[in-house]
Amino acid sequence: HVQLVESGGGEVQDGGSLRLSCAARTGTFRSACMGWIRQVSGKEREGVASIDSDGDTTYADSVKGRFTISRDNAKNSVYLQMNSLKSEDTALYYCATVDETDAYNYWGQGTQVTVS
Repeated sequence: HVQLVESGGGEVQDGGSLRLSCAARTGTFRSACMGWIRQVSGKEREGVASIDSDGDTTYADSVKGRFTISRDNAKNSVYLQMNSLKSEDTALYYCATVDETDAYNYWGQGTQVTVS
């Protein structure tokens, strides 16, 4: 069983920054691919970024150059640094584990990001 807990969400002005954190309670974090996904009510969820066990990253086109995903295996944590935030970044952000088929398996409870 994997438990994920996100934090760091909040309200920020257009152009501001936030850093999301996700703490994982699992013995296999070091080998896990981790992702950040966002959901706006009434819209399809969007994969924002992912980072694999080697530190290789992927980003949605909508956040490239503004968001940075990173991980600290010693702390069993993954982060999402979000800069130059826009109103369209407003969403509920989740972290999740990503399996070899790119499916999201275990999810956190989500943290709300509001850009106004």
